[in-house]
Amino acid sequence: MRIRCKKWAKTELMECPFYISNPTEQIGKWHALYSKKGPLHLELGCGKGTFIAKLASSHPEINYLAIDVVDSMLGLCKRNIEKEYHEKDLPINNIYITKHDIQRILLMCNEKDVVDRIYINFCNPWPKNTHKKRRLTYTRQLEHYKVFLKQGGEIYFKTDDAALFKDSISYLLEEGFTISWKTENLHQEQVPENIVTEHEKMFSEAGIPIKALIAIKK
Repeated sequence: MRIRCKKWAKTELMECPFYISNPTEQIGKWHALYSKKGPLHLELGCGKGTFIAKLASSHPEINYLAIDVVDSMLGLCKRNIEKEYHEKDLPINNIYITKHDIQRILLMCNEKDVVDRIYINFCNPWPKNTHKKRRLTYTRQLEHYKVFLKQGGEIYFKTDDAALFKDSISYLLEEGFTISWKTENLHQEQVPENIVTEHEKMFSEAGIPIKALIAIKK
Protein backbone atom coordinates (compact mmCIF):
# COMPACT_ATOMS: atom_id res chain seq x y z
CA MET A 1 0.00 0.00 0.00
CA ARG A 2 1.32 3.41 -0.97
CA ILE A 3 1.10 6.11 1.61
CA ARG A 4 1.80 9.82 1.69
CA CYS A 5 4.96 10.86 3.44
CA LYS A 6 4.41 11.60 7.13
CA LYS A 7 7.06 14.20 7.97
CA TRP A 8 6.52 13.66 11.67
CA ALA A 9 7.09 9.90 11.53
CA LYS A 10 10.87 9.72 11.79
CA THR A 11 11.02 12.13 14.73
CA GLU A 12 8.29 10.28 16.61
CA LEU A 13 9.93 6.93 15.94
CA MET A 14 13.30 8.08 17.25
CA GLU A 15 11.60 9.21 20.47
CA CYS A 16 9.55 6.01 20.80
CA PRO A 17 10.72 3.60 23.55
CA PHE A 18 9.51 0.53 21.66
CA TYR A 19 11.12 1.47 18.31
CA ILE A 20 14.50 -0.11 17.52
CA SER A 21 16.51 2.12 15.20
CA ASN A 22 19.48 -0.26 14.92
CA PRO A 23 18.05 -3.74 14.27
CA THR A 24 21.29 -5.20 12.93
CA GLU A 25 22.92 -4.47 16.30
CA GLN A 26 20.30 -6.66 17.98
CA ILE A 27 21.13 -9.80 16.01
CA GLY A 28 21.20 -12.76 18.37
CA LYS A 29 19.85 -10.60 21.23
CA TRP A 30 16.18 -9.91 20.49
CA HIS A 31 14.83 -11.96 23.38
CA ALA A 32 16.91 -9.97 25.87
CA LEU A 33 15.04 -6.75 25.00
CA TYR A 34 11.76 -7.84 26.56
CA SER A 35 10.94 -7.34 30.21
CA LYS A 36 9.66 -10.89 30.57
CA LYS A 37 10.48 -14.21 28.97
CA GLY A 38 8.00 -15.60 26.47
CA PRO A 39 7.61 -16.90 22.93
CA LEU A 40 8.54 -14.44 20.20
CA HIS A 41 6.15 -13.83 17.31
CA LEU A 42 7.21 -11.84 14.26
CA GLU A 43 5.15 -9.86 11.75
CA LEU A 44 6.79 -9.21 8.40
CA GLY A 45 5.47 -6.09 6.69
CA CYS A 46 3.37 -4.66 9.53
CA GLY A 47 2.14 -1.62 7.58
CA LYS A 48 -0.02 0.69 9.70
CA GLY A 49 0.06 -1.80 12.55
CA THR A 50 -3.65 -2.28 13.17
CA PHE A 51 -3.21 -6.07 13.13
CA ILE A 52 -0.18 -6.28 15.40
CA ALA A 53 -1.56 -3.65 17.80
CA LYS A 54 -4.73 -5.67 18.42
CA LEU A 55 -2.90 -9.00 18.51
CA ALA A 56 -0.10 -7.99 20.88
CA SER A 57 -2.37 -6.10 23.26
CA SER A 58 -4.62 -9.17 23.46
CA HIS A 59 -1.72 -11.51 24.32
CA PRO A 60 0.55 -9.92 26.93
CA GLU A 61 2.08 -13.35 27.58
CA ILE A 62 3.69 -13.31 24.12
CA ASN A 63 6.47 -11.03 22.88
CA TYR A 64 6.11 -9.43 19.44
CA LEU A 65 8.41 -7.87 16.87
CA ALA A 66 6.96 -6.03 13.84
CA ILE A 67 9.02 -5.04 10.81
CA ASP A 68 8.41 -2.67 7.92
CA VAL A 69 10.65 -0.68 5.60
CA VAL A 70 8.71 2.59 5.39
CA ASP A 71 9.03 5.28 8.09
CA SER A 72 5.54 6.64 7.43
CA MET A 73 4.00 3.19 7.89
CA LEU A 74 5.94 2.60 11.08
CA GLY A 75 4.92 6.00 12.39
CA LEU A 76 1.27 5.06 11.96
CA CYS A 77 2.00 1.64 13.43
CA LYS A 78 3.50 3.28 16.51
CA ARG A 79 0.41 5.45 16.98
CA ASN A 80 -1.97 2.52 16.52
CA ILE A 81 -0.07 0.48 19.10
CA GLU A 82 -0.21 3.36 21.57
CA LYS A 83 -3.95 3.81 20.96
CA GLU A 84 -4.78 0.11 21.40
CA TYR A 85 -2.75 -0.30 24.59
CA HIS A 86 -4.10 2.96 26.03
CA GLU A 87 -7.69 1.85 25.45
CA LYS A 88 -6.96 -1.43 27.26
CA ASP A 89 -4.97 0.37 29.99
CA LEU A 90 -1.93 -1.82 29.39
CA PRO A 91 1.80 -1.04 29.52
CA ILE A 92 3.57 -1.38 26.17
CA ASN A 93 6.12 -3.96 27.26
CA ASN A 94 5.67 -6.94 24.93
CA ILE A 95 6.20 -5.37 21.50
CA TYR A 96 8.95 -3.69 19.50
CA ILE A 97 8.84 -2.27 15.99
CA THR A 98 11.75 -1.72 13.64
CA LYS A 99 12.68 -0.65 10.12
CA HIS A 100 14.50 -3.19 7.98
CA ASP A 101 14.55 -4.73 4.50
CA ILE A 102 12.90 -8.13 4.99
CA GLN A 103 14.83 -9.52 2.02
CA ARG A 104 17.91 -9.12 4.22
CA ILE A 105 16.39 -10.35 7.46
CA LEU A 106 19.42 -12.51 8.29
CA LEU A 107 21.34 -9.30 8.96
CA MET A 108 19.12 -8.73 12.00
CA CYS A 109 18.05 -12.24 13.11
CA ASN A 110 20.00 -15.46 13.58
CA GLU A 111 19.53 -18.88 15.16
CA LYS A 112 19.67 -17.37 18.69
CA ASP A 113 16.60 -15.25 17.94
CA VAL A 114 14.23 -18.19 18.18
CA VAL A 115 10.81 -17.32 16.74
CA ASP A 116 7.69 -19.40 17.42
CA ARG A 117 5.44 -17.84 14.80
CA ILE A 118 5.68 -15.59 11.73
CA TYR A 119 2.76 -13.56 10.37
CA ILE A 120 2.70 -12.47 6.71
CA ASN A 121 -0.43 -10.51 5.84
CA PHE A 122 -1.27 -9.26 2.34
CA CYS A 123 2.29 -8.87 1.13
CA ASN A 124 3.08 -7.53 -2.34
CA PRO A 125 2.19 -10.36 -4.79
CA TRP A 126 4.89 -9.37 -7.31
CA PRO A 127 2.97 -10.99 -10.20
CA LYS A 128 5.62 -10.61 -12.92
CA ASN A 129 7.85 -13.64 -13.37
CA THR A 130 10.95 -11.47 -13.16
CA HIS A 131 9.84 -10.13 -9.76
CA LYS A 132 8.64 -13.30 -8.03
CA LYS A 133 11.90 -13.69 -6.12
CA ARG A 134 10.89 -10.60 -4.13
CA ARG A 135 7.86 -12.33 -2.63
CA LEU A 136 8.00 -12.74 1.15
CA THR A 137 6.94 -16.38 0.70
CA TYR A 138 9.46 -17.22 -2.04
CA THR A 139 11.73 -20.22 -1.40
CA ARG A 140 14.83 -18.11 -0.76
CA GLN A 141 12.96 -16.13 1.90
CA LEU A 142 11.62 -19.29 3.50
CA GLU A 143 15.18 -20.57 3.75
CA HIS A 144 16.04 -17.39 5.65
CA TYR A 145 13.11 -17.77 8.06
CA LYS A 146 14.07 -21.38 8.78
CA VAL A 147 17.30 -20.12 10.36
CA PHE A 148 15.44 -18.63 13.33
CA LEU A 149 11.96 -20.23 13.17
CA LYS A 150 11.94 -23.05 15.71
CA GLN A 151 11.20 -26.68 14.90
CA GLY A 152 7.42 -26.90 14.89
CA GLY A 153 7.20 -23.13 14.44
CA GLU A 154 4.40 -21.72 12.31
CA ILE A 155 3.89 -19.33 9.42
CA TYR A 156 0.46 -17.67 9.27
CA PHE A 157 -0.20 -16.30 5.80
CA LYS A 158 -3.15 -14.32 4.39
CA THR A 159 -3.65 -12.89 0.91
CA ASP A 160 -6.31 -11.83 -1.55
CA ASP A 161 -4.18 -12.96 -4.51
CA ALA A 162 -5.05 -16.44 -5.82
CA ALA A 163 -1.86 -16.88 -7.85
CA LEU A 164 0.35 -15.86 -4.93
CA PHE A 165 -1.55 -18.22 -2.63
CA LYS A 166 -1.14 -21.18 -4.98
CA ASP A 167 2.55 -20.43 -5.57
CA SER A 168 3.18 -19.92 -1.85
CA ILE A 169 1.84 -23.39 -1.08
CA SER A 170 4.31 -24.79 -3.63
CA TYR A 171 7.17 -22.76 -2.13
CA LEU A 172 6.36 -23.97 1.39
CA LEU A 173 6.15 -27.62 0.37
CA GLU A 174 9.38 -27.32 -1.59
CA GLU A 175 11.10 -26.01 1.55
CA GLY A 176 9.84 -28.89 3.67
CA PHE A 177 6.99 -27.16 5.51
CA THR A 178 3.74 -28.96 6.29
CA ILE A 179 0.49 -27.17 5.48
CA SER A 180 -1.61 -27.85 8.59
CA TRP A 181 -4.61 -25.74 7.54
CA LYS A 182 -5.69 -23.72 4.53
CA THR A 183 -8.76 -22.07 3.10
CA GLU A 184 -9.59 -20.18 -0.05
CA ASN A 185 -12.42 -18.29 1.63
CA LEU A 186 -11.46 -17.34 5.17
CA HIS A 187 -14.65 -15.53 6.04
CA GLN A 188 -16.73 -18.65 5.38
CA GLU A 189 -14.70 -20.53 7.98
CA GLN A 190 -15.17 -20.54 11.74
CA VAL A 191 -11.76 -19.31 12.87
CA PRO A 192 -11.26 -18.80 16.64
CA GLU A 193 -9.17 -15.64 16.31
CA ASN A 194 -8.97 -13.74 13.07
CA ILE A 195 -7.99 -10.09 13.29
CA VAL A 196 -9.28 -8.38 10.17
CA THR A 197 -6.60 -6.17 8.64
CA GLU A 198 -7.23 -3.00 6.67
CA HIS A 199 -6.47 -4.80 3.39
CA GLU A 200 -8.65 -7.72 4.39
CA LYS A 201 -11.65 -5.48 5.01
CA MET A 202 -11.11 -3.64 1.72
CA PHE A 203 -10.79 -6.79 -0.39
CA SER A 204 -13.68 -8.54 1.36
CA GLU A 205 -15.98 -5.60 0.77
CA ALA A 206 -14.98 -5.76 -2.90
CA GLY A 207 -16.12 -9.39 -3.01
CA ILE A 208 -12.63 -10.90 -3.18
CA PRO A 209 -12.29 -14.08 -1.07
CA ILE A 210 -9.46 -14.07 1.46
CA LYS A 211 -7.05 -16.99 1.24
CA ALA A 212 -5.19 -18.15 4.35
CA LEU A 213 -2.97 -20.93 5.58
CA ILE A 214 -0.88 -22.16 8.47
CA ALA A 215 2.42 -23.86 7.64
CA ILE A 216 4.60 -25.71 10.13
CA LYS A 217 8.36 -26.14 10.01
CA LYS A 218 9.18 -29.83 10.31
